[in-house]
Amino acid sequence: MTPPTPHTTRPLRILILGLHYTPESTGNAPYTSALAEGLTARGHQVRVITAHPHYPEWRIRPGYGAHTSHETINNVPVTRLAHYVPPTPTNLQRLLSELSFGLRLMTTRWARPDVLLLVSPALFSTALALTRARLLHRRLPVGIWVQDLYSLGLAETGTGGGRATALMRRIESATLRHATSVAVIHDRFKLALVTKLNVKHTTIHVIRNWTHLPEPPAFDRVQVRKTHGWLDTDTIVLHAGNMGVKQGLENVVEAARLADEQQLPVRFVLLGNGNQRARLEQQGTNISRLQFLEGVPDADFQATLGSADILLVNELPGVTEMSVPSKLTSYFSTGLPVLGATDPTSVTAGELALSGGGVQVNAGDPAALLAAVRTLAADPARQNTLGAAGLTHCRSTLSATAAVTRFDYWLQSLNADSDQTPTARLF
Repeated sequence: MTPPTPHTTRPLRILILGLHYTPESTGNAPYTSALAEGLTARGHQVRVITAHPHYPEWRIRPGYGAHTSHETINNVPVTRLAHYVPPTPTNLQRLLSELSFGLRLMTTRWARPDVLLLVSPALFSTALALTRARLLHRRLPVGIWVQDLYSLGLAETGTGGGRATALMRRIESATLRHATSVAVIHDRFKLALVTKLNVKHTTIHVIRNWTHLPEPPAFDRVQVRKTHGWLDTDTIVLHAGNMGVKQGLENVVEAARLADEQQLPVRFVLLGNGNQRARLEQQGTNISRLQFLEGVPDADFQATLGSADILLVNELPGVTEMSVPSKLTSYFSTGLPVLGATDPTSVTAGELALSGGGVQVNAGDPAALLAAVRTLAADPARQNTLGAAGLTHCRSTLSATAAVTRFDYWLQSLNADSDQTPTARLF
């Protein structure tokens, strides 16, 4: 459906504050970067304040790290702020990391934007930036773009106790309620904001994530597989992206162990990085049907995805509403079948059913995961049907142009309604 015409077509000065930006290629960085560039192409004056690239490796990349630096990327002025990057990101250290970035946001010059867009994650830096906006820029309309819900994450992964989860819910609720408006990436997120965080439904807009990768360049599938050591006779099951707690990738390691024991022509490949990678590598020692690959540039990334046989989304049991895996948009663009090891009531399972591009198997069951791989591998026609449906869904529903148009309308409406911006205390 074509979004309605914006309230006004005058160019806006838009300031985007977020922890992640290109050249990071996982998480919300590709979406923040594409949105900034898309809005700039539409004539808006967009400026981004972000951190130095550090995710998912959790170390500042070579060539970056100055206290404050400035660059222009695809016509978008980008200011980078140094902040605390923990070498081993526990929950407490991640909190300190976000707070340190938030403090930098509070003391960095914002100039005079017409609209402020805050990207969450990171929630705590978002809360600090919103506090500054409410204290010093009371008429400034503030939108928050929610990619993950922290309080649901603590509850569903079991990484926080009852008190920590309750405190997180209070902080998240207060932050989102005191924004002028909130954009979420799924209808289930909107429902959670209304029913669990007491955010007014009239202030919430659903703008889905999109396929941020360009049309894949031509590549030699046989050569790519040979480069990675993949045999023609092997079924390659590839999981790409962050290796964190909520991915529950121990399930994949154990599925590979079962494939070893049964001497099956299956190889599980984990592509990327994250705070659980070292532990997973240790757990997978001597498993020949398990392979770890470092992150690769976009062109090589697409070729690697497209050279697999099955693309995998794996989630920790109990993860149902906390996030929408951004990898799905990349997966669907390949025309390959997607396998989701996830709870049947999860957002991921719903996306697979909606797209028709994949099948679901229960989370945390390595035997079931391996059985599903074997079933798909034995049915090439089914693989082709799923892959074609995912590609169709990608092209018809996950359009970057449509998403940027919706963001344009939303930000224009925030500016038009800025006289209604809340000025109450945040906490």
